[in-house]
Amino acid sequence: HRLPNICTPGVGKTTLGKELASRAGLSYINVGDLAKEGELYEGFDEEYDCPILDEDRVIDELEDKMSEGGVIVDYHGCDFFPERWFHIVFVLRTENSFLYDRLESRGYTGKKLQDNIQCEIFQTLYEEAVLSYKKEIVHQLPSNTPEDLERNLDQIMQWIEQWMKDNN
Repeated sequence: HRLPNICTPGVGKTTLGKELASRAGLSYINVGDLAKEGELYEGFDEEYDCPILDEDRVIDELEDKMSEGGVIVDYHGCDFFPERWFHIVFVLRTENSFLYDRLESRGYTGKKLQDNIQCEIFQTLYEEAVLSYKKEIVHQLPSNTPEDLERNLDQIMQWIEQWMKDNN
């Protein structure tokens, strides 16, 4: 009984990922938390005031779980994960006015705030995803309001049900 692996880079991914996991019976993995617990870092970035992820160690850590299937991976990007891991990638997009307030309320300031906004303006995440995966598995979803969240959950649940029919 196979289950799909899903990556949800972008904004609002944690709320979506957790809710989706509980509705669909998938496992939810927050890569940031995983790295923190296993100290999967290779240094510290002074400019961004945050540790630098050791991508190879993260991949080693997740490999077995990913090959079993049924995993939602929550990370702000997805371009360094092996292409074979994911059956679908949903990039969550937000309008900058919403994003600015959301990040500011989390205490993001200066460069970190600017870069997060820039990244969204230039569609960086979407472009990275399209370059890293087959175009047909990468989808964008709006992530501005609670209504968007509900709609996205419904849409992804439908996709999962269809995938299960096609692949089992």
